[in-house]
Amino acid sequence: MQPQEIQPKYAKLNIGGSLFYTTIGTLTKHDTMLKAMFSGRMKVLTDTEGWVLIDRCGKHFNSVLNFLRDEHVALPDKTHEIAELLAEAKFYLISPLVESCQQALRSRQCKIEPQCRIPLTSSSADLSQLITMSTKPTVKLLINRHNNKYSYTSASDDNLLKNVELFDKLSLRFGSRFLFIKDVSGSSEICCWSYFGLATKVAEICCTSIVYATDKKHTKVDFPEARIYEECLNLMLYENRTEPDQELMQATSWRGAVSGMSSAYGSDDEEERTRIGLRKRLV
Repeated sequence: MQPQEIQPKYAKLNIGGSLFYTTIGTLTKHDTMLKAMFSGRMKVLTDTEGWVLIDRCGKHFNSVLNFLRDEHVALPDKTHEIAELLAEAKFYLISPLVESCQQALRSRQCKIEPQCRIPLTSSSADLSQLITMSTKPTVKLLINRHNNKYSYTSASDDNLLKNVELFDKLSLRFGSRFLFIKDVSGSSEICCWSYFGLATKVAEICCTSIVYATDKKHTKVDFPEARIYEECLNLMLYENRTEPDQELMQATSWRGAVSGMSSAYGSDDEEERTRIGLRKRLV
């Protein structure tokens, strides 16, 4: 009687340069491409040391092996890594792991939330209600491109767009701290920033004016970026307060900066240093 050939119990795998050592039982436990490779139904490529070569990235092969062993595996935290594991599961024809990865990706897509929701108002009643009900300070941009009968200066359209773009950037940065509102109600203004704390307007920056040419009037739209950003910083005074700090409000308000501080200090440099110091206290 001829002796029965003993099949090896272990396999050595070289997956894209990463080495793995596991049992044949694990690799043939489920009906996958790995089972076909290690049950003799499919040819395998080996090197001179007996390592089975598979031309794939070995980054997620530990997860593949753990799924074959236990029929479940903890999926990666990052979405792109789940997608990478899905690609490997499809290559090795591991249907349950494919389904698990696809379900996780679908679930994450459903949970995606916008970074900032910006209400659009077209009436003073809606605007007043939003500001009154909000527990946050409010930044409102009024934009109404088509309410002016005069022509625009050459830079007006570009500056109007810059105001809108800055509003969007600020809403992404401070959306968790302030309520941002776009106002398109009928008004004589074309572009105007308003700032509200405790449901009361505390600052306003009008960006439009009328300039006179030889034969007609032109509408000028400005883009005072530094002032717009500064008033947003000043609005932090109204966060998480039942009552505002009157001293800080007077020092940093757009009215107080003109009437109070200019008379209290002898130079613009000293005034600016004081305002910077106050803002540092807020941060």
